[in-house]
Amino acid sequence: MMGMPKQSPLPFPDAADPSKTADAPADSAMSMPSAEVKPSHTGDGDAADPSPPPISDAAPAVAPAASRPVRTRRPWWARLLGRMLAPWVSLTIEPSDPGIHDDGRGRPLCYVLEDYGLSNALILDRACREAGLPSPLQPLPGDPLGRKRAYVALSRRNATRVPLGSSPPSGKSHSESLARLLEAHRAEPGLDVQLVPVSIFVGRAPDKQSGWFSVLFSENWALVGRFRRLLAILLNGRDTLVRFAPPVSLRGISDEGLPPERTVRKLSRVLRAHFRRIRAAIIGPDLSTRRLLVDRVLAASTVKEAIADQARRDKTSQTDAWKKAHAYAYEIAADYSHPVVRSASFLLTFVWNRIYRGVLVHHLDKLKQDAPGHEVVYVPSHRSHMDYLLLSYLLYTRGIVPPHIFAGVNLNLPVIGTFLRKGGAFFARRTFRGNALYSAVFREYMAQLVAGGYSIEYFIEGGRSRTGRLLPPKGGSLAMTVRAYLRQPTRPVLFQPVYIGYEKLMEGNSYLDELSGKPKNKESIWQLLTGIPKVLRSNYGQVVVNFGEPIRLNDMLAEHAPGWNGEPLSEEEKPAWLAETIDGLAQRIQVNVNRAADVNPINLLALALLSTPKHAMGEGDLLAQIALSKTLLDQVPYGERVTVTPHPPEQIIAHGEEIGVLVRTAHPLGDVLGVSGDNAVLLSYYRNNVVHLFTAASWIACCFQHNRRMSLAGLLRLGRSVYPFLQAELFLPWSEDEFAARIEATIGVFIDEGLLQRVSDDEGGILARSPGQSDEVFRLRAIGHSLQQAFERYYIAISVLAKNGAGTLTAGQLESMCQLTAQRLSLLYAPAAPEFFDKTLFRGFIQKLRELGLVWSDDDGKLAFDNRLDQWARDAKFILGRELRHTIEKISPEMAPEVAGDIPAEPVAGG
Repeated sequence: MMGMPKQSPLPFPDAADPSKTADAPADSAMSMPSAEVKPSHTGDGDAADPSPPPISDAAPAVAPAASRPVRTRRPWWARLLGRMLAPWVSLTIEPSDPGIHDDGRGRPLCYVLEDYGLSNALILDRACREAGLPSPLQPLPGDPLGRKRAYVALSRRNATRVPLGSSPPSGKSHSESLARLLEAHRAEPGLDVQLVPVSIFVGRAPDKQSGWFSVLFSENWALVGRFRRLLAILLNGRDTLVRFAPPVSLRGISDEGLPPERTVRKLSRVLRAHFRRIRAAIIGPDLSTRRLLVDRVLAASTVKEAIADQARRDKTSQTDAWKKAHAYAYEIAADYSHPVVRSASFLLTFVWNRIYRGVLVHHLDKLKQDAPGHEVVYVPSHRSHMDYLLLSYLLYTRGIVPPHIFAGVNLNLPVIGTFLRKGGAFFARRTFRGNALYSAVFREYMAQLVAGGYSIEYFIEGGRSRTGRLLPPKGGSLAMTVRAYLRQPTRPVLFQPVYIGYEKLMEGNSYLDELSGKPKNKESIWQLLTGIPKVLRSNYGQVVVNFGEPIRLNDMLAEHAPGWNGEPLSEEEKPAWLAETIDGLAQRIQVNVNRAADVNPINLLALALLSTPKHAMGEGDLLAQIALSKTLLDQVPYGERVTVTPHPPEQIIAHGEEIGVLVRTAHPLGDVLGVSGDNAVLLSYYRNNVVHLFTAASWIACCFQHNRRMSLAGLLRLGRSVYPFLQAELFLPWSEDEFAARIEATIGVFIDEGLLQRVSDDEGGILARSPGQSDEVFRLRAIGHSLQQAFERYYIAISVLAKNGAGTLTAGQLESMCQLTAQRLSLLYAPAAPEFFDKTLFRGFIQKLRELGLVWSDDDGKLAFDNRLDQWARDAKFILGRELRHTIEKISPEMAPEVAGDIPAEPVAGG
């Protein structure tokens, strides 16, 4: 706690502060004598207030007993109501002795409250009696207030908030009492009343153990009515804080000689700023973005220009365009509510305990070390609607303010949208195209969040992954964040990647439909409500949330924009390095998400079972395959933040059976464990969560699928040539040399496990696998299966290009033809995972070919290439079987369809 400090200067809020009322406009600063801050004397709770506002010139808060005015009895109604209130209220007074600065001059005290209210007056009276201070319910000497009391209030609890730039409501101003006091000082040169600001909090920001009703009626930033205040006292009155600030000498203010009206406005503004800072320190910042940020957004120069442009385009008035911008801002803005967030935490605690076996969190302590002093932007993987609920819940229950969440407007459903908005969600339309005003409002809103130090959360993948892989990042939200920082580079920005891993997805059935070719269903409130009972009856296993290595924006700027000198950039400036910085940042985020992956039992089961034609294994083989996967993860670790289930293979199988993923078939020669057809499609999702962790092992295994012997040199050469494409698809963190070193380390594990043998120690060495269909060959095949289909996709693209020749196909036509070829191959040759014919993956491969200069666009926009692609085709024989290569070459279209991009995709189900 802070003791009562001596007076120090009060800083003035910015003129654009929307919390100013109309009778307190910005003026030049009012000078006050400075003083030191006394150290804390009592308990806890005020560490968040590093610079308490100063209010006095070292004058005493209490006059000496000999010179104080003679006390009279308090009014009868105050005595009666005080006795009625006493059982419900227990006070904590700060500082513990508000009169410790008594200098013996005996100047009268007038208390200042933030809000008028009978309960506040009674609480103040009791606090003054307990602290030995004069009663606020007795008049000042001469009663300059003319109200037979010694306190004033800046506003009433039923007062209407005045928006920035609006005219004040007609009627009596609540600063009239301050005007009377100042007028009395001008009339009586010997008068020197001391103003003592007093902050009263009934039920401060509740802790995690507080009851639900206590949370609903805890202290917040909103003005409340009498009935709500009564309930707050009944529920939270025993946790009431009364903080006395150091006094302000009205004589010093009056003697400045400013015009009376201006003096009153300035004093009111200083007091309001003081109360705001104290309230922020006690209950946290005002996160009601609709109240604070909307006015700032609409007052920004970029938005004003967009409003003017909109008025010109629509041929309407500026007022109509302003109303449209105002509606956009309210459609977008979050409306964070601490009571709602705390209430949601009660509900979510019940839900998580009901449907999950546990929620594990790793590396959060490192975030707590890195975050102070930074604007934190959470960038998690996006696989379920549970992602944002889980992350906000975990942060809140561990003492971190939940972030504002960038959500799609499709989630702004009746009731649910309001709930999410109160939890910190702000909504964005799927596209800003064709609506310059909406774009300007949204970008400015994001800029205000960044400048204001609000933590933010968004998903740079743009939507939930339906395949289990990280999706190619979209840079729109990143660009807005980076531009906001460059416009006002004051608070450094920290991007925090987060990996969220599930053992069983709540959206599993809908994903199954989408992966089988059905269109995505539109979210609806009815669909959500009808699905709740089924969700609460289900077992979704365990969830793991891993916080990855953070990324500092300043480090990225130093890497990609060494010429930037740290000076602010206007919205109109578009330096050449900006796009490169955003692209590099997006890739780094995805890489760091993957470097914080969690390997759960279902991931390991999926890796093993999906490698067999019928998605089934004998129990002994499955145990051995799981053990091999865990050995690889342990002996060749991917990264220090990757976590792996500690359970042995036997427990992993038992867990798979428990949550309904595995089906056991008893047999006299040994039980067989497998998955059904639908579950096989979903298991491909969980395999794809962690396939990147086994890239080097899968690459080696693929090379020995159709080759019994290979030289180490040849294996490394092929690995280096294919690595750029794997790196782009799987967001891998290594350079080509580092990947080669990883291949060599993995070979060492394979030799130790008996999967490979070193048959020659010549330069480069010769490696060999066992002949025939041994257990070792079976285990190698299982490890390589997850990557095999990636090489098949690459070969499809090369085959289609080569078959049609240079200068024949556009990139879009090639994508469509590759997708159709992959679908047909899946039907004719073998079932494939749904992402096998994902056009996005083909697009990424073609883009990488262009980046490496292996293909390029000619003057007609067609793809050209040279004989370097022939080397790729020759290398494919080391990885793909002859029959598969022949099938791909045969079914590859020889001529592009007239409109290849319009050919509908065939719905193909597969594992």
